Amino acid sequence: MASKLIIVMVNTDPRNGEELGAPFFQATVAAAMDYEVEVICTATAGKLMKKGVAEQLVVKEGSPKSVYDFIKDAHEAGVKFFCCSPNLDLFDMTEDDLIPECEGIVGGAKMISDIMEDDDAKVLTY
Repeated sequence: MASKLIIVMVNTDPRNGEELGAPFFQATVAAAMDYEVEVICTATAGKLMKKGVAEQLVVKEGSPKSVYDFIKDAHEAGVKFFCCSPNLDLFDMTEDDLIPECEGIVGGAKMISDIMEDDDAKVLTY
């Protein structure tokens, strides 16, 4: 049985809040089940790792809980978040612009090698 879950957020668009709840909630559940969980935000979803972005978003209109609250819950459960390196240039960010829950920056080669070479990992994409 795999003990690591890699969630790649590549197709999830922060402009569509209802898309954002499931990946963070599922990451939190997997971490609570004692799986190692990594969330890699790339493409448009990379904006979520920038300070101030997720705080302005909600999954459901009128909800008191922001998308950033979901990220903090997942992080507190043990989920590790990463920003894909091309996002820095794409969204005019530096490492200082990343939310504190972001563990760092990863490139495509690291993501691909983790997925292809870690027989103990499963992958979900959003």
